[in-house]
Amino acid sequence: MEKKIDHKLEPEISHDSLPEQRAPPPKTLTQKLENPLKGIPHDKLYEDATAFAHEYGLGDDAEKIAKGALVAQDPKRLEMLSQLTDDDKEAFRRESTHKLHQTRELWLLVACCSVGAVVQGMDETVINGAQLFYPQDLNINPDVDVWLFGLVNSAPYLACAVLGCWLTSPLNRFFGRRGTIMITAFLSFATCIWSAVTNSWQHLFVSRLVLGLGIGPKSATVPVFAAETTPANIRGALVMMWQFWTAFGIMSKISIIVGFVADLIFYHVKDTANIDGLNWRLMLGSAGIPALVVMGVIPFIPESPRYLMGKGKKNYPKALRALKRLRPSDLQAARDIYYIHICMTEEMKMIQGKSAWFRFLELFTIPRNRRATAASAIVMFGQQFCGINVCAYYSSNIFVRAGFSELNALLASWGFGMINFLFAIPGFFTIDRYGRRALLLIGYPTMCAMLLVVALGFLAPFDKQIIPVAIGVYLFTVQYSYTSGPVPFTYSAEVFPLSHRNLGMSLATAILWLFNFILSITFPALQEAFTSSGAFGWYAAWCAALFCLAFLFVPETKSLTLEELDQVFSTPTRVHIAYQFRQIPWFINRYLFGRKLPKEELYVFDEEVKPGEGSSA
Repeated sequence: MEKKIDHKLEPEISHDSLPEQRAPPPKTLTQKLENPLKGIPHDKLYEDATAFAHEYGLGDDAEKIAKGALVAQDPKRLEMLSQLTDDDKEAFRRESTHKLHQTRELWLLVACCSVGAVVQGMDETVINGAQLFYPQDLNINPDVDVWLFGLVNSAPYLACAVLGCWLTSPLNRFFGRRGTIMITAFLSFATCIWSAVTNSWQHLFVSRLVLGLGIGPKSATVPVFAAETTPANIRGALVMMWQFWTAFGIMSKISIIVGFVADLIFYHVKDTANIDGLNWRLMLGSAGIPALVVMGVIPFIPESPRYLMGKGKKNYPKALRALKRLRPSDLQAARDIYYIHICMTEEMKMIQGKSAWFRFLELFTIPRNRRATAASAIVMFGQQFCGINVCAYYSSNIFVRAGFSELNALLASWGFGMINFLFAIPGFFTIDRYGRRALLLIGYPTMCAMLLVVALGFLAPFDKQIIPVAIGVYLFTVQYSYTSGPVPFTYSAEVFPLSHRNLGMSLATAILWLFNFILSITFPALQEAFTSSGAFGWYAAWCAALFCLAFLFVPETKSLTLEELDQVFSTPTRVHIAYQFRQIPWFINRYLFGRKLPKEELYVFDEEVKPGEGSSA
């Protein structure tokens, strides 16, 4: 009998040693998804699903769950299932024909997560406009105290990397996804008000450190919450809304909530007899307003069904009610709860008796997890060291150095934020159509070219620097906004198995915030040591390096269920790299010479459906 391989526990083995791979076709690796329901006769599967429904308190929906189980076994057999009525089949067909026809609760959930990202964006970048004013009031000379200036600006990201992100798992365990978002939103609101009333750089530094404790868990929880609640066929677009609205938040840091021009309005605010620096205090405080919206909406959206099911059998009815609110039809909800249960059962076998520390180590010791960790780390690192947050945090300072007045620098920064927001829209439509990997491979080289334009612009005579610097920054932002901007959080939220997802996402966001901290604290000193031209040339070089890393080590994940991704990351790295190099001649022939050559496929997830195959005897 052919041996079944458990890819979740699979060591680094040669595919040539497997019976079915002794003589693989040249240049092709065929990988078959081991669906936990595969091979079960229909009558047995129907019986098992019905028994599951009664055992877990879902008896009223037993028939729907049984029908859903048959569809989950092989969605391509939908039309062959005699147990389904025409209305049942139409409900499942609409998943493909009406992808954006979702429930009001699902859109409300995504909107809530999106506003949470507005909080994120404003928390991160509201310091941009304020830094033109607060150093003078708090006795900091940005041209001399470069490290102190960078430390105050980067304080939240230090707290995120060291502690904030690692609070994600315990907060999610005790308070759930919704509770964690509520707590972190409150923390963001409170610390924004706190930072607005500081009277020394030490006081401002501490308030921004505490702000990082809100940013870290929120940045890790919101994408996972969205990924766990959205259908696979539109998951990328919806989870990507996190970055879309983070871009909105970056634009909002120089805006008032309605008019998007807060920094510009507050720029002219005069000090009062009792308040010095009222303008920058209002800028910092305004970032807390969207957090109030999140706190007001979060009670009205359902908890993650996966999280509820993970809390025990008694919560399954709650999970099904949540899924019914998040799916267009009860049949889809019934299918999803059974398939999630089966996959969770398989994954939970892996962590029985394992501590959180042991599971953290398994992110590096299990090959499937190690590949996901490496790919996630690359895209998270790349989101920072492509150089975008140099512009997000220091654009006002950069534009002043290029010859802008303070007011024009704020206007130019507002333009940067607006472009970041607007050009995230193409990412919403392309992330699931072209894929995460493809967007990265487009984005890194084009961003590299635009940063070189900025670097060369600073070498021009001072009175001629404005145009190339502004054009370079804006075009760089265009490329970032639909490529390296939306991909990392979407990618990281989906690549880890459920058993390691909280820890994996905590690690991914910790990496992001660590390099965010490094970037933001070092840029003032880097600018002084290398000049502005050299600093931007440094990040252009990183974009070139990131293209190579993404090409070699970042697999595609588009349109795959969260469970199917196990198979992708079970492919040995050397096989993936060899395949990518073999695609270079195909790409050249296809897109440069127009030759319609067949493309080699690395993964094959489904065999051709044959009538009667897999049905009960």
